[in-house]
Amino acid sequence: MTIHRSLKVDSSMLRTRNVWTRVERLAALRKKGEWDLGDSVYGLRKVRTTFGKKKAS
Repeated sequence: MTIHRSLKVDSSMLRTRNVWTRVERLAALRKKGEWDLGDSVYGLRKVRTTFGKKKAS
């Protein structure tokens, strides 16, 4: 089954992600040494995102 052309994502519509999942934030904080195993996962500080563009599916 094909996707209707009105539902396809145009390449100009792709943008960088500006929100990380909790797992991604924990990985970034752990890499910086600001979070360790056993610490609370609530109230995490903000992390600057550096992702590239989303891949078209």
